[in-house]
Amino acid sequence: MKTSKQQKGAYGESLAVRLLEQKGYEIVIRNYRYKKGEIDIIAKQDAKTLVFVEVKLRSYAAYGLPEEGVSESQQNLIMTTAEYYIEHINWEHDIRFDIIAIQLRQELPPFIDHFEDAFY
Repeated sequence: MKTSKQQKGAYGESLAVRLLEQKGYEIVIRNYRYKKGEIDIIAKQDAKTLVFVEVKLRSYAAYGLPEEGVSESQQNLIMTTAEYYIEHINWEHDIRFDIIAIQLRQELPPFIDHFEDAFY
């Protein structure tokens, strides 16, 4: 059985996938894992741009903005995991690291922001 945190995470990732698909991205894989790293979403923006997406969801503003929740160590782990994936599929084109930040709001639709090239 999933915990509340896991359920919120899955919900946030579903919202992020929907946003990316609406923007014309092709979802390649969700929850890609390598050793200690995980990438929430790997997508193609076009035939030559592979995008690694970290999804951050916040229920309460007191915890800060969602996009501020991606620490430098987490960024490094995402980049290491992405390097393995890139080598594994022999990708030779552009890559990008994005953050999709989601704020849940009572009685209002979630606020979703997409930060392209959020880190590198």
